[in-house]
Amino acid sequence: MIANPPGGGCANAPGGGFTDAPVQSAHVFRTTLAALSRPGAILRVTGAAPPAPLSAAAGAPLLALTDATTPPHLAGAADCALVRDWVTFHCGAALAAAEQAMCALGDWAALQPVDRFAVGAPEYPDRAATLIVEAPSLAMQGARLNGPGIRDAARSAPRRRPAAAAP
Repeated sequence: MIANPPGGGCANAPGGGFTDAPVQSAHVFRTTLAALSRPGAILRVTGAAPPAPLSAAAGAPLLALTDATTPPHLAGAADCALVRDWVTFHCGAALAAAEQAMCALGDWAALQPVDRFAVGAPEYPDRAATLIVEAPSLAMQGARLNGPGIRDAARSAPRRRPAAAAP
């Protein structure tokens, strides 16, 4: 029998994960699948409060999609000690190089070149890496989207961060 040490023993554990992991991860997984199935749709996810610089919109799917058998890759600003500790604690996932990752998170520039990630195959689409792209916001404007999962057409594009004001 293992007893908890006085004070709970997890004082240094990273917070911000799911409080009811089975239920919340299932909700986030279904919402993420719906978003992937309906390009151009903007859906909300809740349940996680990841450390900066991650948004909840990126952190919650990362928690739902990664574990010891689906290693994530963190790129750019997302690849920092706080986020690495958060992911490994809450997911039990070892971080991977882009070429071995099944899921990757970062802004679009940091994820480049995207051809280094697994693309899967028609027979095995589950072998493709899922990219979670951080953007300050999304808008129903921009590029016209059409094809499977889209009725008629849709528009969706990340909004760019405003350029820094010149001094």
